[in-house]
Amino acid sequence: MVFGRPLGLDCVTFCRRVSEEDSGGECHVNSERYEIRVSGRLGETTLAAFRELGAEIRPIETVLFGELPDQAALYGVLDRIQALGLQLVELRRLPRL
Repeated sequence: MVFGRPLGLDCVTFCRRVSEEDSGGECHVNSERYEIRVSGRLGETTLAAFRELGAEIRPIETVLFGELPDQAALYGVLDRIQALGLQLVELRRLPRL
């Protein structure tokens, strides 16, 4: 375990990184949690395109949610939404836990 904090890392990021490495989990320093709302009720086939996210089906929309490791992953999800012809209603970055 490292006791000194590397230059350029704030205390929260460093503590989170060390904690995740100790637990054997992946370390995504820049990961963020998102909630993405799309119009309509998505079926199982369409939801399969978003396996990295959870989904909640509501009467008039589907809410996709979860943690993405970086902005490239977010843009990948948005590209899939567009490619599938889905209507993006709202994208929100959620507060960190």
